[in-house]
Amino acid sequence: MSQAAELLSSARTELNARCNAVEEAYEFMLAYAGQGLANEAGSAKGGQVREYLTKAEAALSGLSTVVASFAGSANDPTLAPYAAFMDVIDRDARAARAAIGVVLAQPSISSQLIDNLNASIHLRALLTDLFLVDEALKGLK
Repeated sequence: MSQAAELLSSARTELNARCNAVEEAYEFMLAYAGQGLANEAGSAKGGQVREYLTKAEAALSGLSTVVASFAGSANDPTLAPYAAFMDVIDRDARAARAAIGVVLAQPSISSQLIDNLNASIHLRALLTDLFLVDEALKGLK
């Protein structure tokens, strides 16, 4: 395997792990929001909500660097069309991370707060971006 192919494979693995962390957090938050909890202390899942949010926030930190590795080289015409979309992912990741940061800054996280985060256009846009790019990148050799 060439060095370029190894780097692309490593970037795909990293992107997949980050996408999974964000998706798992979102799925957990959907269940948490449905519980109608006034605060974290009301459920065994209460302590987990911060863990999932923290993992998602970490996955979003530096995401643009990972994603940019696909757009990377001007010498690779196969990846050139991805460059503009990488800017979109970067903007959406920063916005979603900021929203998650606001939630994590709260002394207590209610189901309603999580429901509002789930409804955030920033988080939804990011998830859609990641699903789109992940699926598109599967087609690259």
